[in-house]
Amino acid sequence: MATDNQEKEKLFNVSLFKRLLVFLKPYRGIFFGVLTSVLLIAIATAVRPYILQQAIDNNIVTKEFEGFLPYILLMGGLLVIATICQLIFIFYAGWLGQSMVKDIRVKLFDHMLNFKMKYFDSSSVGVLITRSVTDMERIADIFGQGLFMISRDLLTMLVVSGVMVYMNWKLSLIVFLMMPVILYATKLFQKYMKKAFEEVRTEISNLNSFVQERVTGMKILQLFTREETEYKNFKEINERHKQGWLKTVWYNSIFFPIAELSSSITVGLIAWYGGLDTVLSETSSLGDLTAFIMMIPMLFRPLRQIADQFNTLQMGMVAAKRVFKILDTESRIDNSGDIEIPQLKGEIVFKNVHFSYVEDEEVLKGISFNVKAGDTVAIVGATGAGKSTIINLLSRFYDISEGTICVDGIDIKDATLNSLREQIAVVLQDVFLFADTILSNITLNHPEITEEEVIVAAKKIGIHEFIMSLPNGYHYNVKERGVMLSSGQRQLISFLRAYVTNPSILVLDEATSSVDSYSEQLIQDATDKITRGRTSIVIAHRLATVQKADQIIVLDAGEIVEQGTHEELLKTKDGYYKNLYEVQFLKKEVA
Repeated sequence: MATDNQEKEKLFNVSLFKRLLVFLKPYRGIFFGVLTSVLLIAIATAVRPYILQQAIDNNIVTKEFEGFLPYILLMGGLLVIATICQLIFIFYAGWLGQSMVKDIRVKLFDHMLNFKMKYFDSSSVGVLITRSVTDMERIADIFGQGLFMISRDLLTMLVVSGVMVYMNWKLSLIVFLMMPVILYATKLFQKYMKKAFEEVRTEISNLNSFVQERVTGMKILQLFTREETEYKNFKEINERHKQGWLKTVWYNSIFFPIAELSSSITVGLIAWYGGLDTVLSETSSLGDLTAFIMMIPMLFRPLRQIADQFNTLQMGMVAAKRVFKILDTESRIDNSGDIEIPQLKGEIVFKNVHFSYVEDEEVLKGISFNVKAGDTVAIVGATGAGKSTIINLLSRFYDISEGTICVDGIDIKDATLNSLREQIAVVLQDVFLFADTILSNITLNHPEITEEEVIVAAKKIGIHEFIMSLPNGYHYNVKERGVMLSSGQRQLISFLRAYVTNPSILVLDEATSSVDSYSEQLIQDATDKITRGRTSIVIAHRLATVQKADQIIVLDAGEIVEQGTHEELLKTKDGYYKNLYEVQFLKKEVA
């Protein structure tokens, strides 16, 4: 069973490497250029000891100057060639790795941009960041520091071995007898290092995820005085991360001394046997002895380097496996619809819609309702009743289990995602702002929305003065997640962001929750203006904000329990809405 698993793993690695090679196709010329430089480096490196041997035996030992200069010039020429090829090799191997990774990263980000919201609901942001950034650098190292370096060293060893045999097969035999020891040590080293690096990558992901979440939620940690607890948790995670790396350090500390000792023993044996052979039988020469002592490091050092570079290759392959796992994840909303929705009138129809975030746990249980074009419909109900789910389904962040949702008579599954979402603007309770200017957060860098149009829109809904009161006005940088603004100010920015897109359907999800009275008044005024003349869906706990709606839908546990205008629902005896309204009204009176 263990053998089968190893074969499957080996086969999978080959398959994985072939997938990586696909991204090299646009850079085939550079790839073969680097391989050519690798070959020239190997030849130039291996031939130099042979030239030295000829110079020693033919000129230095015999004290003949004639013919000595050409050997010196030839060695100098080989050195220049090796240096130029080394420069080409190092630069373009790194360039190739970074270029290839750029393409993979773009593909990965594009893939994630189209994931269903369900994927992000169950995925760690820290892990996704690790895959997109840190793991990508490890993949780049496969070519910059792994594959080509290994190819260079293997070719060098092959050419050096050939030169050794050509020069003196007896001395070569001594060198080759030591090779099985270092090869066996290398094989064991690679086996254990692979396991160690898989553990390291897992711990890096855990560490990144932990830090990202705690930094984002720092206010909560400090508010509930959890600093000491989280400090202890971090120490434990960091300790596991350290132990993972220490395994790699331990394996290195064992392998490299063994490799160095093997090389030193081989040099000693060559000096002993070759020296005796040179003095007693003269079947070896002083040039042979000098060349072999020079070539032994050329043979053993690459072997040690290959083991080290194999670590880099292993880390890159582990990272590639994780990245391709995301690329292989099928979590996209079906975008097979081919209808390009024109400017909508705004009629919305939900018919017997069922939906579950988790299988067999229905959130919406066959709801049906109609919204006329240009009307404002309010959806009220307790937390968890399914109000926000309706918005998510209308925008197709999730797909329904049963039923149909239509806009202007078109099933939204038959429409292209872009044309559908371009018609809908959403103002959420928890406003997300990017670390950029107010203008960029409003336009989201849409090329067709100008600053002048934004200013005109801001004046229309009454928030221009608020923006101009900030330093640099529309060019004020709100920092990460808009921390430089209050929740009410962020909400106003999101209203303007929705308004400038001129949507056919506007959705306001708890837009007045958790804001001060001044901001709430601005938001209420903005709401009246931006909902005018377009279909609007308003979700709110505060019933005072939905009284003017053309229709109010009351949800309870995923079902519509009441439907009508504010006045109609208040006339319903023991009605859900009436009870909810009276409770809020009494609270207001008591306050």
